Order: sequence, then C-alpha cells, then structure tokens
Amino acid sequence: MTGVEGLTQIATPWRIPVKTARPGSIEAIHYTDAGCPWAYNAEPALRALESRYGDQLTFRTVMIGLSETRELYLGRGYTDEKSSLSRRSFRRRGMPMSTEPRTVTATGPACRLVKAAERQDAAFGEPLVRQLRFAWFTTGLVCDSDDALRAIAETVQGLDAELALADRALPEVEAAYQADRAEARDPQRFAVTLNRTFDSDGADRYTAPSLVLRRAGRELVAPGYQPFEVYDVLVANLDPEVERLAPPDPLDLVRAYPGGLTTAEVTRALAETTDDPDPAAAEDALIRLAVAGAIVRTPLGHDALWMPSGKSS
Repeated sequence: MTGVEGLTQIATPWRIPVKTARPGSIEAIHYTDAGCPWAYNAEPALRALESRYGDQLTFRTVMIGLSETRELYLGRGYTDEKSSLSRRSFRRRGMPMSTEPRTVTATGPACRLVKAAERQDAAFGEPLVRQLRFAWFTTGLVCDSDDALRAIAETVQGLDAELALADRALPEVEAAYQADRAEARDPQRFAVTLNRTFDSDGADRYTAPSLVLRRAGRELVAPGYQPFEVYDVLVANLDPEVERLAPPDPLDLVRAYPGGLTTAEVTRALAETTDDPDPAAAEDALIRLAVAGAIVRTPLGHDALWMPSGKSS
C-alpha cells in the first residue's frame, strides 16, 4: 500500500486525556522524531508506562529534528535500499511495518508540521506524530513532500491540514521548532558516556527516543531506546511513594485509546514488569474481543490496529 489510504482516520485526542495532573506528578519529557524506527518501536514501552502510572505522569513531546535534507542520510551511506530492508529487521520489535520499497526522507519538514499543528491546538500534536509514524513505516509515502504531509494531516480529525502546511512558514512556528531542536541538543553528561547521543549537525543531541523524568527539582534520564523496565525503575527511584497500577483489562485498555493501539502496545501494557510479554496471549484476547464486537481490527503494516467499536461487550 503506497498511499495514505493505509491510514485510519484518528480522533483528537487519540487517547483519553488526563484532564488534571495530580499534585506532585512526574513530568516526562519525550525527545522523539516521527522518522526514527527506534522511537516508533518504543511506543509499546510508553503505553505500558502510561497504563501503570496514569495521571501521576504528565508528558511533553520535544521534536528532535533528525535531518533537514535527504542528502544528510545518503552521505552516511543510509540508502533507499538500507531504509527499505530495515523495516523487515525492525519487525521483530513488534510495531507494524511494511516491506514495500521506501525512499529515504528528511524529518525536518514533518517536525515543523507538528509544531504548526500545535499552533491550532496543542491536542493535535500527539495524534499527528502518531499518524506520521504509521505513514513512515507502514506506507510508501515520501514523508517530506507537501503532498504526503497534507494527506497525513488530513487523517487527523479536526486539524486544518492546509492551514498547518501554510503555517510552517510562520516565524513563530520556526522558532518553536528550533527551540525543540536546541533543547534536544543539550543532553545530560551521562547520556554522552552511555553513547546515547549523536552529532548529526555539529552538536550532540539525544538519540530518539529519550525520556527525561523530573519531579521536585530532581531529574533522571533514560537516554536513547530503552526497554519499559528502565522507565519503570526510574519512576520508582524518582518517587518511591508513586502508586503503581495493576496491568489493565484488555478491553479497558483499548477503550482508553479511542485512536487505537497496535498488538505490540497492548502486549507490553498487559505484561507485568517481571513477566515476559506474551504476544500470542495478548492477540488471542484482542481477537476474542473483536469477535464479540467490542473492538475493531484494522490491518496495518504486517499487523493491525485495534480500536473500540463503541458497542458494549
């Protein structure tokens, strides 16, 4: 599937929002980029983190801006062939992937589009990043072209896609994007010693994804791609009094995300920290719910997106 027809329309917000953070909640700053396969495959760990701690965490997304031109990637030897083959190799990490040939594209235009969408409403940011990820890794869209970005933006319900594309040229949108880039290029020193930063444009930056957790003047960093267990331990060390919630019921979990969850996201959220995630058991539970009419399965890449049907089970 080469076009945007592979993307399901997504509501805003794509998950049930936390209306009021608890006093003393932990701020989670997520440094990411829609075009990074590692960031895409960290989504299951983030869903598990959200399901375990709920409104005790508040998230803020910072767009790294991995590349401004396609030539930057080609200069490093990252060709169209390598990009296409990497989709197959990343399948083992769980998130839906397509293996149709793909063109290496810059990520800066998509990052600017996110900041332009947030100018309309901050609630548009996360759904758009999510749709950009799905387009990047499950379709053949060239995600730095205006036509592709317009088509992706049009799948976010309520977002004025044409206005968002036009607003990318506004000085305040460029300033917001450059502020994100600057923040991502000021990493903690131990992130460097763990070899989890990268100099792509003259300054060390966090690799995508990186998570910074802050509370009451303290800060802990999970630099680069990390398993859920790392995030879990950092939260417990930052706030020993934090309430850790039990793994959710599968139907309750899917209903909390009206915009849908992938099988990998459900699998990780259902598993306890000390248990190995069980993809077969999670998918069996989802299939049963789909047969009962409680949720809907939509094919995505080599897997699926599961959404609440609106019917009671």
